Amino acid sequence: MSQIDAETNDSEERQQRSERLVDVSEAIRYRKRAQSAEQKQTLLEQELAESRAEAERLNKNLSQMTIERQLIDKLVSAGVRDMEAAVIIGRARLGDDKKATAADVVEQLRKEKSYLFSDSISSAAVSAKTSGVKDRLSGTTGALERAAKKAVNTGSRADLQEYLRARRNFV
Repeated sequence: MSQIDAETNDSEERQQRSERLVDVSEAIRYRKRAQSAEQKQTLLEQELAESRAEAERLNKNLSQMTIERQLIDKLVSAGVRDMEAAVIIGRARLGDDKKATAADVVEQLRKEKSYLFSDSISSAAVSAKTSGVKDRLSGTTGALERAAKKAVNTGSRADLQEYLRARRNFV
């Protein structure tokens, strides 16, 4: 081989080495970029899954709150006396039976637990009150108040005695 051929081969080998070096460095850069893109993709997929789970949880809470609000509205319109107990029982019944509506649960509570509603006060308890209490509840002036006012205005012992006698019946 001649010296020119050796130099030509030597320069070709250098050129091939430099091409390989450039190609390898670019491949390394591409590999790093691909790895960082894959890491970003996994992070974004995790964030998306978390966001979807959060949205699902919030939708579930919203539907539960809507159902509970409907139950409370129905209970109030039905005249419930003990709201907390009625809501707890109603929520449990709605949770047990997915097909039941708030109106169905309120009607069932009215039948089974009538003591929770205000119209269940017995008439015997109302009639057992004395007329003085009835007068105070109704807001009308009764015989007792009239006798007291008469005794105060006149200052007569007879009117005072009449007031005390009337008071004895009410107290």
